[in-house]
Amino acid sequence: MEHLKLYHVQTIPLEERCLVVEGPVPPGRLSELTMHPDLDAFRRPAEQHHALVEIAGLNEGRIIITREENVIVGYVTFHYPDEQERWSQGNMEDLIELGAIEVANDYRSLGLGQKMIKTAFEDGQMEQYIVFTTEYYWHWDLKSSGLSVWDYRKMMERLMKVVDMVWYATDDPEICSHPANCLMVRVGSDVPISSEEQFDRVRFQHRFMY
Repeated sequence: MEHLKLYHVQTIPLEERCLVVEGPVPPGRLSELTMHPDLDAFRRPAEQHHALVEIAGLNEGRIIITREENVIVGYVTFHYPDEQERWSQGNMEDLIELGAIEVANDYRSLGLGQKMIKTAFEDGQMEQYIVFTTEYYWHWDLKSSGLSVWDYRKMMERLMKVVDMVWYATDDPEICSHPANCLMVRVGSDVPISSEEQFDRVRFQHRFMY
C-alpha cells in the first residue's frame, strides 16, 4: 500500500515569537530538533524524541509537530497499531492509529492540538484509512488541566471531532474497564466496505455484543 504524505506548514504569531505547525516531518529533520522538557507524558523527553524519529521513518508513520524555532512544543503521531494490541489482529494495512498527542504546558489553550490534527488530514491524504484513537483516562493530564475525568473526555471528543472522528462501540477490555475511556474513529471516503467489516470484527470479538 502506498502511503501518501503531503507536507503542510503554517505559522502562528505569538507576541514577539512565532510557532510553526508542520508535517508530516521526515526523520532526518526531526533528529535536528530538540524536545521541550515538559513533553514527558508518555516517557522522558529524550526517549520520546527518539520514538518520534523512529515513527517518522516507518512507511505508514507520520509525525505532525508544533515547534518554536528548533524546539518541539507539541506533536501528534500516526502509525500502525502495536502488535501487542487487539487492533493489529486484523492485519489491516489501511487501519492507522492516532497514537499520541501532547502539548507542552505553556503552549496549551492555543488550539495547537486542533491545528496539528487538521494538518495530518490536509488534501485528503487520510481518506484511504480508517483512523482510530483509544482514549484512556489514565493518560490524561487531569492534574495540570484542573479538569474532571468527564470534562477532560468531553475536551478530547471535541478535539477529535475537528476531523470528524466519532465515538464507536467496542468490547475491548481496556476501553470497557472505565466508562470514561472511549474509542473514536474516522472512516475515510476511499475505504472499502470489506475493511469496515474487518474493523467491526476487530472491535467486537464476543458475538453476544453484536
